[in-house]
Amino acid sequence: MTKEQHFKYVMDWFEANAESAETELHYANNYQLLVAVILSAQCTDKRVNIISPRVFEVFPTPEVMAASSPDEVFEYIKSCSYPNNKAKNLVGMAKKLVSDFKGEVPSNIDDLLTIPGVGRKTANVMLSVAFDLPAMAVDTHVFRVANRIGLTDNSKSPLETERELVKYIPERLLTKAHHWLILHGRYICVARKPKCEICGLRDWCKYYKREVLGEK
Repeated sequence: MTKEQHFKYVMDWFEANAESAETELHYANNYQLLVAVILSAQCTDKRVNIISPRVFEVFPTPEVMAASSPDEVFEYIKSCSYPNNKAKNLVGMAKKLVSDFKGEVPSNIDDLLTIPGVGRKTANVMLSVAFDLPAMAVDTHVFRVANRIGLTDNSKSPLETERELVKYIPERLLTKAHHWLILHGRYICVARKPKCEICGLRDWCKYYKREVLGEK
């Protein structure tokens, strides 16, 4: 089986079985999405969705967030992971939006990467979700699933995984594929004990063939 055939089978399966996949974060505009994505680092979307409504209420715009302090923001996000760093990043993010981008979230990766709290994964999420641009954000779920299924060949880094996925996934599917892989990793191909018995991709999965069937 060629690499192209492997990708085609997996993408065809997702397209037939998970067409409506989308982010589970709640937001109403690009600023809110960026806040939520920054909060979601090493934190569940469920927890972020509990925290974020109050954050959006108290800091409804970048201008309001920029005029606050990390200590103020901390009080509203302290139940998420790494609240001190995230509070600093959120205020820094808001100040950057106001000073450099007229309060708007930019739509290109180079500008996004200049914003505090925004790494490559977050930047690609914004491009994909906020602007519907062909980008592949690689989080721990995408990294794990791509390696297990065999879309990547023992990739050593998120950037390596991103490049491989972008190379073989059709551009029209990149935005959806990001969510397909995340949700598959979140609910089926989980980290400790993947649910291979209910996975529709097992016949084409290198992990399943090696670890469950004992094939070499």
